[in-house]
Amino acid sequence: MKRHRLPGWSLWITLALTLLIHPGAGAKETSTPNILFVLTDNTGWGDFGAYGGGEARGAPSPNVDRMAREGLLLQNFNTEPQCTPSRSALMTGRFAIRSGNQSVPIGVPYYGLVPWEITIAELLSERGYATGMFGKWHLGKTEGRFPTDQGFDVWYGIPNSTDESIWISPDEIRNFTNAGDLEETLPESQVPWVMEARKGEKPEKLKRYDLKERRRIDAELTRRTIEFMSKHARAKKPFFAFVPLTATHYPTLPHPDFDGKTGYGEYADMLVQTDHYLGRMLSALEELGVEDNTLVVFTADNGPEDPDNGNDRFNGWTGPWAGTYFTAREGGLRAPCILRWPGKIPPGRRSNEIVHIVDFFTTLARLAGAKVPSDRPIDGLDLSDFLLGKSDKSGREGFPIFVGNDFYALKWRNWKVHYIWQESKYSPKEVLSTVPKVVNLITDPREERQVAEPYNTWIQYPMMKVLADFQKSVKQYPNVPLGAPDSYKPSN
Repeated sequence: MKRHRLPGWSLWITLALTLLIHPGAGAKETSTPNILFVLTDNTGWGDFGAYGGGEARGAPSPNVDRMAREGLLLQNFNTEPQCTPSRSALMTGRFAIRSGNQSVPIGVPYYGLVPWEITIAELLSERGYATGMFGKWHLGKTEGRFPTDQGFDVWYGIPNSTDESIWISPDEIRNFTNAGDLEETLPESQVPWVMEARKGEKPEKLKRYDLKERRRIDAELTRRTIEFMSKHARAKKPFFAFVPLTATHYPTLPHPDFDGKTGYGEYADMLVQTDHYLGRMLSALEELGVEDNTLVVFTADNGPEDPDNGNDRFNGWTGPWAGTYFTAREGGLRAPCILRWPGKIPPGRRSNEIVHIVDFFTTLARLAGAKVPSDRPIDGLDLSDFLLGKSDKSGREGFPIFVGNDFYALKWRNWKVHYIWQESKYSPKEVLSTVPKVVNLITDPREERQVAEPYNTWIQYPMMKVLADFQKSVKQYPNVPLGAPDSYKPSN
């Protein structure tokens, strides 16, 4: 059989070394809401009942499901493939590659957002919001790069990630690896701490973040969030409560009150725990009388760690999608996302429109009446009309997918084009140097079939356009270099 050559593929592959950009657009301001933003860590798209999980996987989620009935459920909400990149994108409205935070900082002493970056907390603070963060930061652990250096009035939580709790729990490590004496080999500078800080002050180390504290931290984050919301609601001051919980990141160890509660393993226990904590926060809003003037967002930073490994400690469910975080597959990119704002967001809506985590920056800024920066590329779109039910379309058609420094794929409408293919975080990566893998996510949600030819070669043309547009953008506004110092400012 004669093999057909694909027209223009070599040009497409060359242009695929760059990204796309969708600048934010304007929208009419609405009444200024309080904002409660709950972000879970490494959670499966299908884990909660509203997405097909819940009771079906042994972990009832009445509060998440109630939010879905009362608000908007996004079926096609997308993140960056790793924790740090997603948090950077959320805070800045810029794809993580732009801010030099495209990778989780493993073994890196110096990382995070440079002071030049402008966060959503800074924008809201300028609008008179009280800003509090309660949970995992993962965007810097050195002086000048903590949450209270980036717009938050108060912070309680951990600077890095939950897996560090294992480092100072040598008995737990020995149970799995037969390792020797480990605690003495850990440099003091790498010992994980639960920290607390106020704007303008140096963070205080409160207690070591060991496995005992790992089990209890989300309960304390919830308590402090409610305390923060209560203080400012009673003072009639608008608040932004950012709550990046540690669930469901490994080690997936639930609070003692929830340990064994479901009978289906620690991950299921932690899902029930998370739903319970969300319910406490929602009840607090109702008791404070600010429920109708509070936008609540419940979402995750990316998909699960490895849903196919058979270990109930971290077996998040991706629903119909395949893949894990650290890949460009839908299972790692799609996360649950539900928004509720009584009287503003019409209840009971479900949408398959594409939304990206960068879009929250621009949308929240517009809803609060804040001005989005104009001196840098902002990739987030203003989705306020879409969220408020004034439009059925989000306005976003696609986005680039970086895994670390490598451009893996491009998503456009219901199509995905992979330039680097990787099954899971632990699988080898394959560079598709001849013909990229084209998948149709509607007919092939698990991305199993190559459908580039003979009928779908046309999609290279709209995709090449967005890539070419980005190439122009990067030339005008170079990305922040990885590991840039605090003094960094763009030269142009």
